[in-house]
Amino acid sequence: ANVAPLAVHNAYQAALQGQIEQAQQIDRALLGLHQTLFLEANPIPVKWALFKMGLIGATIRLPLTILSEKFQPQVVEAMQQAGIEL
Repeated sequence: ANVAPLAVHNAYQAALQGQIEQAQQIDRALLGLHQTLFLEANPIPVKWALFKMGLIGATIRLPLTILSEKFQPQVVEAMQQAGIEL
């Protein structure tokens, strides 16, 4: 929800209004993002994604570390598939 707040909001609103197909369509578009944001301990991937979006700085407070380089392309791809601008 921190990385794609509008999409998550729209999915909840659709579900609350009984528009189940629309809610499921939004959720399917976010599925890759949901999966990749847990490649490492939360909130490391989330904070890295927010950094890539220009919403926060590059630093992260210890004991957390920056997202491993091997996972970064996967997170970028999932963000792009979810329609998130980088």
